[in-house]
Amino acid sequence: MINRKMIVALLLVVFVILIGVLNLNAAEAKKININSASAEELTQLKGIGPSHAAKIVAYREKNGPFKMPEDLMQVSGIGQKTFEANQEYIIIEEPK
Repeated sequence: MINRKMIVALLLVVFVILIGVLNLNAAEAKKININSASAEELTQLKGIGPSHAAKIVAYREKNGPFKMPEDLMQVSGIGQKTFEANQEYIIIEEPK
């Protein structure tokens, strides 16, 4: 039979793991400059897989740098919901 000390220890371990996961997610939530990010970096955005990331890079190469974060919705397959899910993570800076 499991005693109280084991249950408390198990709960403590679960709590520590959850704290670590939350901290990891917070660290991953960095800003992404859509004018210079690689396709791999762009996949860190919510709802942006390799295919959409490649479309963003191709659009940027054809049309030049994005002027406003909302311009991302000009890329085929990226709509309002995807933009809104990522709005706080998108930054616009001129490529170096």
